[in-house]
Amino acid sequence: MASGNLFKSALLARRPQIGLWLSMADAYLAEVSASAAFDWLLIDGEHAPNDVRSTLAQLQVLAAYPAHAVVRAVEGDVALIKQLLDIGAQTLLIPMVETAEQASAMAAAVRYPPQGVRGVGSAVGRASRWNARSDYMDVADSEVCLLVQAESVLALKNLAAICAVDGVDGVFIGPADLAASMGHRSNPAHPEVQAAIEAAIVTIVASGKAAGTLTSDNALARRYLELGCTFVAVGVDVLVYANAARQLANAFRETSDHRLTANRINAAY
Repeated sequence: MASGNLFKSALLARRPQIGLWLSMADAYLAEVSASAAFDWLLIDGEHAPNDVRSTLAQLQVLAAYPAHAVVRAVEGDVALIKQLLDIGAQTLLIPMVETAEQASAMAAAVRYPPQGVRGVGSAVGRASRWNARSDYMDVADSEVCLLVQAESVLALKNLAAICAVDGVDGVFIGPADLAASMGHRSNPAHPEVQAAIEAAIVTIVASGKAAGTLTSDNALARRYLELGCTFVAVGVDVLVYANAARQLANAFRETSDHRLTANRINAAY
């Protein structure tokens, strides 16, 4: 586990970072994904069956690879954030942040007093290498990268204020929840949703903060990058596998169905 936060540095330098969502909740598959050389990998604690221990296992295997581990918490809970930071997560993605007040609370949660409210227990945590990093308490706040998700009509209304919060390093637009909030559930490709996403990206970039999102549409991903997005996830591991497995099965099912039909025709004669 390297000191510093190269992902945060890349965002500050506005170097695009391409990522993959990890929803398998499995360390072995996380390591397979790391071998693909993405810039970052998102360990999903909101919609995948991850807990603190499974997240830890994935952080441990990813530490051997250049891909940066980003951890999405199930919610913006101060106690859980403390645990995730102590096990070595440096970059957190917090879902459903809709106001500047919520963003400020999250910024406080990732910082030690007096700037924040993070509980002090680094001596027994992986983050400090169990106190082997004697400077950890001095550099911990600066090493954390806080990303918050704006994924509702209310969040977009408050977007400028959220971006202005000190301690927020980037804002991630959640397309699925935003689409639902706008009345277009299961249709993030709707023109109104896409217009809202593009406008949000422009606002975030103009604020000086990093903009990010997730899409499995390669053309859309490139469009977001053109608009200035600096962290874009371009796929989800479980869907990559599911789609590939289904395609493989279907390819041979068609062959089997063809043979079965041919056998029936031959039997008729």
